Amino acid sequence: MPKTAAYAVPALDKGLDVLEALSAATVPQSLGELAAALNRSSSELFRMLNCVERRGYVAREPVGGRYTLTLRLFALAHAHSPVDQLLRAALVPMRRLVERTGESCHLGVLQQGRLLVIAQEESPRPVRISVAVGAAFDAVETASGRLLLAHLADLARAAALARSPAWQRASARARAALEKELASIVRCGLSLAIDETHQGVRDASALVGRPGVVTAALALPVLEPARGGPPKAELHAALRATAAEITAQLGLS
Repeated sequence: MPKTAAYAVPALDKGLDVLEALSAATVPQSLGELAAALNRSSSELFRMLNCVERRGYVAREPVGGRYTLTLRLFALAHAHSPVDQLLRAALVPMRRLVERTGESCHLGVLQQGRLLVIAQEESPRPVRISVAVGAAFDAVETASGRLLLAHLADLARAAALARSPAWQRASARARAALEKELASIVRCGLSLAIDETHQGVRDASALVGRPGVVTAALALPVLEPARGGPPKAELHAALRATAAEITAQLGLS
């Protein structure tokens, strides 16, 4: 449940709670399940569900009557969205990057202090790294997230870090090390790391866009081969060139 605001709007809070709960659920939810998840009574959620269903944000299954989100939120989010422009600019360059390197790549943005994956281009190889579009990660714990944090203005970075569980539990020494790494990323132009979630994977991310206008992280996660494979310098050069190409397509060179 969200914290009580200075100017609370209970009905709006309740409706947003319902939408967020359905978004987080992996399967359609019954009225009772939503009530339990939100710690509210079924009776107070029933009218709210009727409202969001009438407005087209929620639909009920024909059998069982469980609730699920429609695509209306998706449509609203993408109407006149800078994300659309970013995706159009990135589509062809990302495909060429996959052809050039043989590796999958993905594009991520910061949203409320988390790294959100908005595009993925798959490698044709039978064994490859794949990151689901729509997946969200603590920005502090990903190479792409740290890249984007590094290019935020001080106040914006502080606000993003305040939302990060990893930052909140970090020691003073760990925080100092991260701040040093962020400064290094700005100087280097790339964020490089051994993947924090999978062994045998090395991540590289390059900035797309321009800080203060549109920024995204183009990531190239690479499985460490038993032997051979393109040199890292070649992969990094291809990544930089592709990020620059997308930026040029956005008119932000």
